[in-house]
Amino acid sequence: MEDLPEALLTEILKRITRTSDLNYLSLVSKQLYKIEGNQRGAVRVGSGLCTTTKALTSFCARFPNLRKVEIDYSGWIPGHGKQLDNKGLSVFSSHCSSLIDLTLSFCSCIDDSGLACLAYCKTLVSLRLNSAPKITSVRLFSVAVGCTSLSALHLIDCEKINTVEWLEYLGRDGSLEELVVKNCQGINHHDFLKFGSGWMKLQKFEFERKRDRFDCLPGDVVYESSYDAHSMDVYDFCCESLKDLRLAHIKTWPEVGLRVLLGKCKGLEKLCLEYVRALNDNDMIALSRSCSNLKSILLRLNLQRYSSDVSYCETRTSFTDNSLYALANCRMLQTVDLSFTGCSPDWPSEIGFTQQGFLVLIQSCPIRVLVLNNANFFDDEGMKALSSSPHLETLELILCHAVTDAGMRFIAHTPCLSNLTLRVCHYITDVGVAELGRAHKLESLVIEYCGEVSPQAAQGVAKSVHYTKYSSDALMKIIGLGIY
Repeated sequence: MEDLPEALLTEILKRITRTSDLNYLSLVSKQLYKIEGNQRGAVRVGSGLCTTTKALTSFCARFPNLRKVEIDYSGWIPGHGKQLDNKGLSVFSSHCSSLIDLTLSFCSCIDDSGLACLAYCKTLVSLRLNSAPKITSVRLFSVAVGCTSLSALHLIDCEKINTVEWLEYLGRDGSLEELVVKNCQGINHHDFLKFGSGWMKLQKFEFERKRDRFDCLPGDVVYESSYDAHSMDVYDFCCESLKDLRLAHIKTWPEVGLRVLLGKCKGLEKLCLEYVRALNDNDMIALSRSCSNLKSILLRLNLQRYSSDVSYCETRTSFTDNSLYALANCRMLQTVDLSFTGCSPDWPSEIGFTQQGFLVLIQSCPIRVLVLNNANFFDDEGMKALSSSPHLETLELILCHAVTDAGMRFIAHTPCLSNLTLRVCHYITDVGVAELGRAHKLESLVIEYCGEVSPQAAQGVAKSVHYTKYSSDALMKIIGLGIY
């Protein structure tokens, strides 16, 4: 190995992607040790990292060209040793001259004085702070000012970040293309309206408020179903570059707030709305008028109270068939994921969508991936209509109690269907699964907690089969039964 040209060794190392393989290979010779260290561009470290200044300095010298560093202390306990502190972070920032991407997860020993050193990292492009309880808005502002190349910022579970001078500054003078804020109690969704001209550059935006245990309940507030937040342009900003938008666990009533984005994102390709209160058909109509490039939509809907006049109030999910008819105009839509939480299978009226409206959407767009969770309006007739979808490749049904073996017989003949997942579908039996096997089309079949399907019936139905008889906490979270 020592006699091989350095250029050849470098090329060999470039083709090895597993970190463990690179670590072992670097022990073969001093030359490989040096070359591998020079070309390593990313590391992920945690409890095994020695945090003394000498060890950290040696570590940085071992990998002089690091561009991406992730420090993760998830699951850390005192017995795992010391965490990286402010002084250690200063070593990283001062010795990693090529650093452009930094993630700090569960680093409880790092506070404002440690974060301050990042203000001098002029090359820093991406910063992710995950569970940083000691970081405040004051020091985040200094990072916003100092890191002039910053284009991606993630703030997750940062309890002390509240005032939004940093947000105003980044909107005015920054170059953010990606902004993610989750579970930061001091930041309201109305605060982002201060981002101003920064919306013009932003390509991905995600805002999630901390989950409330009452999120799945209708609540006492009655929302006006005919209210149109888009009838007049109350906010003077443009977000035509935004391609990926996610809003979760926020209330958009009575103020307009971030719901106005749904009528402004002309370049939007991916939309995710999870338990957003007070939205109505006018929001989806405004979206469909402006977003001709929409390719993916995910809706997590719960029961809310709506009224069109003072004499009548109905409890249902946010949108009706009018939203589906509007989305049917998005002719690039390929992925649809619909989940309905708290809706009884005995009361289809609790879901604002009907099967008729849903099928209009399916038949108008080139849907390749479809996920339905607790869709009590969808039955075997819907499966029959779905079986003629020329583009459908992946179908996932969760808690769809109106789908039976007859539906399996229909869906087995879907032209391009190759991946099927059934979760908690108790009216599908071995007979329906046998229909799938006779079609010989499936690449992948997942069956979880479908009480009338046996493991013997599932075997051989697809090239890859995953079968689980009993439910788990993870599955309960997927189907929206309130276990978080």
